[in-house]
Amino acid sequence: MSSAALIAPLPQEIQKTFLSAKATPLRVLTVTPFFPSTEDPTQGGFVAEPLAHMSDFGISHEVIAVRPFYRGPARSTDAKAIWKNYFSMPGNVGLPFAGDFLAAQLMSVIRRTHRDTPFNVIHAHAALPCGHAAAIISERLSIPFVVSVHGLDAYFTRQAGRFVRSRCKRVVENVYRRANAVICISEAVREQVNRHIPATTAVIYNGVNPEMFAPPIAPGSQTTILSVGNLIPTKGHASLLRSFARILAEFPECSLEIIGDGPLRADLQKLAVDLGIAGAVHFRGRRSRDYVAKAIRRCTLFALRSEYEGLGCVYLEAMACAKPAIGCRGQGIEEVIEHGKSGLLVSPVNDVELSDAIVTLLRDAGLRQRIGSNARALILERFTLSRQAKELAEIYRGCAR
Repeated sequence: MSSAALIAPLPQEIQKTFLSAKATPLRVLTVTPFFPSTEDPTQGGFVAEPLAHMSDFGISHEVIAVRPFYRGPARSTDAKAIWKNYFSMPGNVGLPFAGDFLAAQLMSVIRRTHRDTPFNVIHAHAALPCGHAAAIISERLSIPFVVSVHGLDAYFTRQAGRFVRSRCKRVVENVYRRANAVICISEAVREQVNRHIPATTAVIYNGVNPEMFAPPIAPGSQTTILSVGNLIPTKGHASLLRSFARILAEFPECSLEIIGDGPLRADLQKLAVDLGIAGAVHFRGRRSRDYVAKAIRRCTLFALRSEYEGLGCVYLEAMACAKPAIGCRGQGIEEVIEHGKSGLLVSPVNDVELSDAIVTLLRDAGLRQRIGSNARALILERFTLSRQAKELAEIYRGCAR
């Protein structure tokens, strides 16, 4: 019997849906502040990478990536994407009004393109400024729009200063009410959205490229703890450094590798010196996606004690590489990691608990292997880029007119 004969045909209804999708392709315009550029090819991968799979589900796309004028121009690494600058006052004081300026900047080009080859849906990433701009453009051009919420600060009340906080919240509420769908990256994010207003919400978890982020062929020879994230207070790197200092007495050969950059870099480097661990801590700065993938494959375990995370793609990437990942309770990753089975969960405010979790994994190679294997299987089952693209395509088709 041929191998083809062993493959069961698709159920008739699924075949009809698939053929219909291919027969009636949709055209989606993505408007986002997060997207790879020649300046920073790693930013916005969670937006860019699923797009490569959209054609499998009958979706074509164009991308307008945006940034305020005072950050200067940017160039895209993707032929289907262009960067546009818009007027906004520096700092968060301009947040409530940035969407108005962005809509004015984009209206003519979207109107012209839409007239020639109509868009079926606009997908805005983040309510401010892109969701606000999409709501304005949607009303004027009669194009349905959806908005993705990527963080727990769903109403920008943490980002905005106290003088514009209430204004930001009112604008964001209006965006969520008018959107055909509000896409949340976790149930934790959806809870934040629905806490203030009723909205048409859906949860679509971010996906991972399981080929790029794959288990190593051979285990690494060194004991390395890896952390990847911007060097900002909410990522918890200071806690990780203090926890690492506690474990070096038992594991003196262990090293800590930190990939990422940000305003706390100098302070964190000084803390490493003060703790007497500077020789074992390696600050790598911002690195390419390929470098991150290789670093995950060669590490012993991954840890990020983030205090405010909607989901955290890097946890998923570590899990895809069959590495045990340590995340925090009360964050979006708690919906993915089953404690003790596919990873470990700790308190976001307890250094000792983080130290104990790291020690538990370093002492038990068998536990690391079991957790890593379970984590990889979970990613392949539920958190691939293809699955994310399929679920997004379903949302688009439900919203298209």
